[in-house]
Order: sequence, then structure tokens, then C-alpha cells
Amino acid sequence: MFRNHIKIALRNLIKNKGYSAINIGGLAVGMAVAMLIGLWIYDELSFNKNHDNYASIVKVFQNQTFNGNVETSSNVPLQLEAELRNTHGSNFKYIVTAGFPSEHLLTFGEKKIIKVGNYIGAEIAEMLTLKMIRGTRAGLIEPNSIMLSESTAKAVFGNVDALDKIVKLDNKEALKVTGVYADLPDNSTFQQLNFITPWTLLKKDLPKWLGWGNNWFQVFAQVAQNNDIEAVSAKIANAKLKNIDAEEAKYKPEMFLLPMSRWNLYSEFKNGVNAGGRIEYVWLFGVIGVFVLLLACINFMNLSTARSEKRAKEVGLRKAIGSMKAQLVMQFFGESFLVVAIAFLLSLILAQLSLSQFNEVVAKKVAIPWASPVFWLASISFILLTSFIAGSYPALYLSSFRPIEALKGVSSRLGRMAVAPRKVLVVIQFTISITLIIGTMIVYRQVQFAKSRPIGYNRGNVISSPIKSDQILNHFATFREELINMGAVEELAATDTPVTNTTVTNGGFNWKGKDPGMAEEFVTLRVTHEFGKTMDWQIIEGRDFSKDIVSDSMGFILNEAAVKYMGLKDPINETIHWGDNEQYKVIGVVKDMVTQSPYEPAKQTIFFINYKRVSLVNMKLKPAVSASEALAKIERVFKKFDPENPFQYTFMNDEYARKFNDEERTGKLVTFFAVLAIFISCLGLFGLASFTAEQRTKEIGIRKVLGASVANLWQMLSQDFVLLITISCLVAGPISFYFMTSWLQKFTYRTEISWWIFALAAAGALTLTLFTVSYQAIKAALMDPVKSLKSD
Repeated sequence: MFRNHIKIALRNLIKNKGYSAINIGGLAVGMAVAMLIGLWIYDELSFNKNHDNYASIVKVFQNQTFNGNVETSSNVPLQLEAELRNTHGSNFKYIVTAGFPSEHLLTFGEKKIIKVGNYIGAEIAEMLTLKMIRGTRAGLIEPNSIMLSESTAKAVFGNVDALDKIVKLDNKEALKVTGVYADLPDNSTFQQLNFITPWTLLKKDLPKWLGWGNNWFQVFAQVAQNNDIEAVSAKIANAKLKNIDAEEAKYKPEMFLLPMSRWNLYSEFKNGVNAGGRIEYVWLFGVIGVFVLLLACINFMNLSTARSEKRAKEVGLRKAIGSMKAQLVMQFFGESFLVVAIAFLLSLILAQLSLSQFNEVVAKKVAIPWASPVFWLASISFILLTSFIAGSYPALYLSSFRPIEALKGVSSRLGRMAVAPRKVLVVIQFTISITLIIGTMIVYRQVQFAKSRPIGYNRGNVISSPIKSDQILNHFATFREELINMGAVEELAATDTPVTNTTVTNGGFNWKGKDPGMAEEFVTLRVTHEFGKTMDWQIIEGRDFSKDIVSDSMGFILNEAAVKYMGLKDPINETIHWGDNEQYKVIGVVKDMVTQSPYEPAKQTIFFINYKRVSLVNMKLKPAVSASEALAKIERVFKKFDPENPFQYTFMNDEYARKFNDEERTGKLVTFFAVLAIFISCLGLFGLASFTAEQRTKEIGIRKVLGASVANLWQMLSQDFVLLITISCLVAGPISFYFMTSWLQKFTYRTEISWWIFALAAAGALTLTLFTVSYQAIKAALMDPVKSLKSD
């Protein structure tokens, strides 16, 4: 019997090649999309699970209150590790302090490479359960040591054993390689940890004045066995508060632990409360994947039920000779399984062919795990589930035909039974598709809205280069003069952080009229005198910094947000106290500059002169000189002052563009899914239109004989589908408005949802529908009425 069912299923597929192609093609596309999204979701959900201590590793965060707003950060003071060890040591197995990953120069002989690494406490190797290839996890206990990832060791030493070799770090420290560990996977927070060197190397060079108020570091820990993370988190809440004076205490610091399981998906906080994070994208793309697959299943249901009349006599005959309903149900489920299995094999090919482009868009390296038994078990379950979803309604519907009516071919009643569910399914299909189209347009509008926002300075034709030698700092005036004289640079200035990503904030400011209880916070940017000329900022009050005025070394320039934040009515020449003794005078006010998120208001910012604690040179290139020529000249000057380090640079436009990566990636993916959704929906619509035209062949012939024009017949065959799509538009509008309004709420600086977006999406959907249906409608209308009336 099973062989007979397979034979009949294959015959039906071959006999109805067009409908079979639509069914299999639509299902294959839907399953490929679901597969790619499934691989992406698995990668997100398995983040950091390569570490054996995943469940007990934590990172220390703190909440601080600034002027009534709670801000959350993983930046903590240097002294925190000692406090946790001394007071709460029994609650932890390991505690390590770390800097932040950054690029460093590794030198061995003539070989020089730049790799991202970090200074971390020696226990990190055990905490992360690094897979050692050479050496042991205890390697960082030696004070002048370094541990390399496998790929870094190969890049530096080739095929030579790296163990016990001496490398130079940033041309300063000579370090012995005490271990080589396997590269960490791409879905690990520490994926870029190409080397680790002891925290003590960084600590010995830190300023002696660093206190509890300098939140410059990170602390990772592993909670001891049988300790609850939440309970330990509550115990350390006052670890900082009890060690600071009244001035610092006004910020109400509260420490807490964030488990490794939440680092990737739940890393966003608003007003001190966890507000989700990437988990929103997991849900979004998971739902989209299910919907795209559902669209393909709806095609299968619709086309199967639409062609039910062709198989009514088969069902009637089978029932007449004794087939039970359960047997018929199994037969049709078997046919569904066969179609889905063929579609699945095709979807594997489509997914594999699409992986490289998909990975490029999502910035991942996911792959189909061909050798994994779990993958194949999941695939079989996926096929069975899809077969059940796609074949459930057709199987139950077809097996319910009464044998006498089916054998008589009472098609009109059968058609009426099927038409209502088919219409509902078509409405569902296009509601999903139109919702995705509207969502795509709003995401695109939001990104463009933020991109076109005035940022208050010129980032075009400006490059930034890190300062890696004290020679540049010690001879900055000569360095600047040579760069300008060589003819490629208009102006340049140094800063302590990138202009497009100011990360340093400070408190401890006092000014006339300040509320004594105010817990203030300012972004502070150290600059050199020519910063304003380099960035073309816009002075709206007062003046720019001047080398000719010595007192400017103790001058502040505020942005508009800072003036408003401080409540200054006439800010020029106002005195601002910073710390205990330092007094600064406001010499100018500049238009707000977007130096952080382009979706948020500009933060209150103070600019001041400092030539010692700067780390970047920002250079405005001359427009008349080509970029390649300018970079070659700049490199020669850098090499003169810093011959040991490779010349590195980034264009400020590129740095700023990276701020939109997440939203642009979301927009590209939603666009891709929306296009596929509308394609699958139109594919099903094409099949239904073809069947409708075939079903009404005689009617069309009679109408043509009675004088109906091609336009009349086209209208008759198209109007039902147009009505269904119009209903879909009316349903999709409120749904998309609700969800996209919620999505936009996460941005303070956001676009409006305009009515024309819905109108354009509806017009596009109706146009596609007419285009899809018209081919079959016009083809049927142009058929010779004699042939139409002869058809059976």
C-alpha cells in the first residue's frame, strides 16, 4: 500500500508539472529561509557556551544616578577586585581585572603584526577553560609572559614552536610566550582575544592617583560552586559605595553581577533596568522565519484544495472499494511528505548557495553542520512538522468527500466548501507580506533620518590615526608643522577619544547656581588648539581656542546641551570649578555635535586643551590631493616620528557609518525576507489564478460568444483577487503601525510614520497582484471560444 501511495503521488506530481513546481519551489524557498534563520538563531543562543564554566561566569556592572537618570556600565574602578576578594572572596572561585581589548604591535625579529589582545588577570585562562595547544593555563602567572591564540602564534612564528620564544609588545615589553591556546569561536565574547598578557603589566604603569571614581576597567568573575548568582549580586551591591566619600556617594553607585548567559542577548539597560538587547532580533527573525515558511505551506494548502475536484472521483472510488478515512488521510499526508522531502533537498542547495551572502549581511560565519547527527535529527523533525502543517488541511478536506457525491462529480458544492478557507489563507499570506514591506520601508526611513541629521562638524575627508609613540606627543608642534608643510593636510588636531565615539565622562564640576545635590555628568574631550579648525565646528557664542592666549589652557568650550544642562543664561566668562583647586573659564559655546549615538540627543560636552593625555591625531585632508597620495605623504611623516609602529588610519566617515550597522543589517534582512514573502505569495497567487482560469474555461468561452471583451474577462477574473489583497492591506496597516511604533520608541531621535508609506505598500501589493493574475486572465480571455467550449 505504501508503494502504491508513493506511485500515485509521483504520478500526480509529474502530471501537474506547473502546480508541482510552484508547490516545491515555494516550499524550498520558505524552508531555505527558515533554515538560514534557524542557523543564525542557534548561533545567537549558543553564544559563549563553548566555555565550560558558562553557567557561573559573571561580569561586574554598576548603576550610577546622574541628575535623576540611572546609567548602567561595565566600567568599574581599579580597587574593586581587591574589595571583592577581601570582603566576598568565599563567594567567588576566580576574580580578574581586565583592561579593554585593543590593537597592539607584536614583534619577533623582523616580523611585525598588529593583533587585538588584552591585559587580564592570570586566572582568566582557567575561568574561560582555554583549550591549550602548548603550555598550560598557568602561563600568565609569570610576570613578563604572554599567551597567544593558535592563529596568532602561526602568524608570528610560522610553523616554529612558539613556546618560550620572546616577543615584544608595542616595542616596549619583552615577553616570553608561555602558552598557545585554540582560537576562540566567532560566537564568543572573547573571540578577538588573540593574545593575553598579565594584568600586572598594565597596572604597574597606571597613575598613582587613580581612585574609586575612575571607572576605567572591567572585572570578570566565576561564582563559587553552590552559590546563587543573584544572591551574590545582592551582597556586593554596596562594594563601591562604602569606600567613597560623600561627593562620590551622590552618584549612588550600586554594583551587580550580569551572568555570561545574558551578555549577548540581554545587554541593554534603560534607567538601571534590563531592557533586552539582541534577544529582540532573535524573536523578530524567528517570527519572520516561521511566517515565511507558513506562506509556503499556505501555497501548498491552497493549490491542493483548489485541485481537489480533479481528485474527487479518485477519493470516491477509493472509498467505494473500502478505503477508510484514516487510510486516505495517511495517503495525502504521504504525498505531502514526498513534496516536502523533495523541497527540503532543494532548500539545502539554496541555503548552501546563499550562505556566503547571508553571512556577509549578518556579519557571522554560520555554516550548515553536515556532519552533526543533531542537525539531521532536527531536519527530519523539520520535514515531518512542515509536512503536517502543509498537508493537514488538504488531507482532512479531501478525505472528507462523500463517495456518492464525489463519483457523481458534484463540484459546485465541493468548490464552495474550499473557496472560503482559500480566501482566508490568501489574506493571511498577503497580510504578512505587506506588513514586512511596510516594516522594511520604516526601518530604511529611520536609518536615513538619522544619517541626514546635522552633526555639527565636518567628518568628510578627515582621517584618524592612533598615537603610539611618545615622540609624537613630545614634539607635537614639529609633527603638526611637517604634516601641513608636506601639502596633503589642511589642519590637524589630537584628541583623547574618537570624535565620533566620545566615551570619557566626568563629574566633580561646580558652577554658580548649581544645585548642591545635583549629581552631574559631562562628556569631556581633550583636544589640541586646532581642533575647531580641523572639525569645522560652529561657534555660536564667544570664540575658539587660541595659542596666542595663554589662559586658554584653563579654558572650557561648552556645547549647547551643556549650557542648557547647567542652566547658564550668559555662559561666556563663567567660572567652572573642577575638583578641589582647578578653575576654568568658559570662552565659547559651540553648536551641538553628534559624538555618540545618532539616534539620541547630543550629550552635555566640555572641550578643553590637553597635549599629554591624547591618543589620536585627526587630520583634514586637502580636497585637491588624492587620498592615496595624501596617505603616502602622511605615512612618511608618521614613520619619521614613529619608525617602529605601522601607520594605521581610519576615515571618520567610515567610523560614523558603523553606528548604523545594526539598523542597516536589520533593514537588509527584513527587505530580503519581505521580497521572498511577496515572491512566495505571488507564486501561490499565480497558481490559483491559473486554476481559476482553467476551471472557468467554458464560462469564458460562452461570455466571449455573447460579446464580452478581453477587458471585461480580465476584470472578471481579477476582481476577486484584488478584493482579497485590499482586505490584506486594511489588516496589515494597523498591525504594522503598532509594531513599528513600538520599535521606533527605542530611539529618541526618530522619524515619523507617514500615511504614504501604507499607501505605497498597498499600491505595490495591488500592482504585483494584478501583474501576477493578469497573465493567466489575459491568456484565458484570448483563447479561441470554440476550443474553450470543447474543453472538458
